[in-house]
Amino acid sequence: MPISKVEGNTQGLKSSQVRRLERLLARRVPPRDIITPELARQMTELSAEIRRQVGVLISRHGQVECVMVGDAGGIVIPDLKRVRVGQGRFRGLRCLHTQLSGPGLTRDDLNDLALLRLDLMGVISVSDTGLPNWIHAAHLLPATDAVTDDTAEPWAYLDKVHPGQLQVDFLDLIEHLEAEFARTRRLRDARDLRDRAMLVVVTTGALADAEASMEELVELAESCDLVVVDKLIQRRRELDPKTLLGKGKLQEVIIRSLQHAADVLLFDQDLSPAQVRTIEAATDLKILDRTQLILDIFAQRARSREGKVQVELAQLKYLLPRLAGHGADMSRLAGGIGARGPGETKLEVDRRRARDRIADLEKLITGLRSQRQTRRAQRDRQQLPVVSIVGYTNAGKSTLLNTLTSSEVVAERRMFATLDPTSRRLRLPRDRDIIINDTVGFIRDLPPTLMAAFKATLEEIETSDLLLHLVDIAAPDYERRIAAVEDILAQLELSHLPRQLVFNKADLLPAEEVAALCARHQALAVVAHDRATLPPLLQSIDAWLSSPRNREAGPGVGYAPWEPVGNPGAVVS
Repeated sequence: MPISKVEGNTQGLKSSQVRRLERLLARRVPPRDIITPELARQMTELSAEIRRQVGVLISRHGQVECVMVGDAGGIVIPDLKRVRVGQGRFRGLRCLHTQLSGPGLTRDDLNDLALLRLDLMGVISVSDTGLPNWIHAAHLLPATDAVTDDTAEPWAYLDKVHPGQLQVDFLDLIEHLEAEFARTRRLRDARDLRDRAMLVVVTTGALADAEASMEELVELAESCDLVVVDKLIQRRRELDPKTLLGKGKLQEVIIRSLQHAADVLLFDQDLSPAQVRTIEAATDLKILDRTQLILDIFAQRARSREGKVQVELAQLKYLLPRLAGHGADMSRLAGGIGARGPGETKLEVDRRRARDRIADLEKLITGLRSQRQTRRAQRDRQQLPVVSIVGYTNAGKSTLLNTLTSSEVVAERRMFATLDPTSRRLRLPRDRDIIINDTVGFIRDLPPTLMAAFKATLEEIETSDLLLHLVDIAAPDYERRIAAVEDILAQLELSHLPRQLVFNKADLLPAEEVAALCARHQALAVVAHDRATLPPLLQSIDAWLSSPRNREAGPGVGYAPWEPVGNPGAVVS
C-alpha cells in the first residue's frame, strides 16, 4: 500500500518540524504491539509543539504507512481506496492519533473505524507537559453480535491505559476477530445464498406516503429474492444532488449496513449515474435503484420470446446513459510517436454497440406487433367481445383468469409474477363466448423504459370492449394504487375504454367494510380464488355486453373516467 508520506495540514510548519514528522515514517512497531511508548511520545511531543493533532496509519507488519496532520480539534484520514478489503476482513491498517483535549474517542473516530473497516482506532491524549497520558482504543465487532440488537454499536472498547501499559496481543486479537467475521458470514451463506439488502427511502413529501413506498419496496425486493435486513426512511426538505440522503445520513446507512451484514443498498428513488458512483465509492456495497430492481424482476420473469426482447430493450435503454469507463483502454491516444491509440474509445464502442442492438430490438418488436395485429384481426372476424383484466401488480389478475377459465397460468403472491399477456375463451351465463385477457401488472412510477418497451404488449388492451380494473382492497394504499393504474392508462391513451372496478381479496376485510367501500366506489367485490363469489361479476359483464347502447355506441360514450373523490366512473350492472 504505497501511501507512505505526510498527509494533511502541514502549512505553516517549520521545515524542522516537517522533517521530524517524516522521520516517523521510518519507525517500526512490533506487529503484536498496538503502538510503542517511544512512538507515542514522539507523536505527543510534536502535537504539543505544533498545537495540531498528529496521527499514523500502521500496517500489520508494524510499518508506519502514513503520517497525518490535522488541526487542534480533529484529523482527516486520507483516501484508502487503493487499500483492498475483502468480505469478512478488515483494512489491514490501524489508526492512532493524538488529542490535545477532549474525552477520548469521538463519534467521528468511531464512524471512521466502521466506515473504513480499520483494524483498530486509538486516541492518545496529550498531557500539559507534552507527554502521552492515556490511550483510548476500539475495534469492530462481528456483524452478528450487533444484528441481534438494532441499538447495539458495531464496535467494542479496550480498557483505557497508559501506552506503556498496553498488554493486548494485537495480531492475536485481529486474527480472532477476522476468523469470527468469516465464520458468521459462512454460517449465513450456508443458510441462505441470497443477497442481503438494506432498503432506503428518501422523501420530501408526507411520511405516510414514504412508509407506503417502503412497504412496496419490500415486496419488490422479496420478489427479486433479496433478503431485507434493514429499512431506513429519511424526510428532507430537498434531495441531496450528490448522495440523495446527505453525508450524515449516509454514514448512518453505512454503519447500519455493516451491523446487518448487508450486501446491497436498495433505493426507492431512481439514482443518477453520478449518485451511484458516489454512494458505491463510500460504501463498497452494490447499489440498486427502483428501476434497476424492476428491470431485474422482469428479466427473471420473462418466458416468451417477445417478453425477453422487451426486457432486453428496456435494460439497454436504461444502461446506455449509464455506460462509463476510465483508464488506458478508454484513451484515444497513448501519446508519443509510435504509440497512437485506437482512435475510438472503448466507451464509444460500447455505446455504439448498445445503440445498434437497441435498433435491432425495436425492429424485432415492430415485427412482433404486426403478428399481434394479425391475431387480433382473426379474433375480430369471429366477432368475439374482448374483456381485459388490468390492475396493480399482485392484485390477483392471473388468479382471477385461472378461476374463470379453469386455466393454469402462473399465479404467485409476488409482484410481476406474470409478464406475458394471456388470452383465454370464456363462456358467460347467457351462452355468450368472449375473449378474456390477463395483462402485465402496473406499478406506480412505471419506468419509462419499461413503458416504451411493453407498449406493444399493452396494445392488446386497445381492442378491448371492457376493462376489469382489479384492485387489492386489503392493501392499505389501495386508492393510491387505483390512481396509479388510471394514470398509466392515461399515458397509454386508453382512458376512453369503459372500466368496471372490481375489489379482490374481499375475504380479508369485514363484510360491512367491503359493502361500504363498494358503495363508495361503485365497485363489485370478489375473491379471485373462490368461484362462488364470481357469478355477480360474470352477470355484470354479460349485461354490459348485451346492452345495445353500449355495444353500438362504442367505447367511451356516456362514460366518465374514475376519480378518487366525486364521480367514481361508469358502473357495469
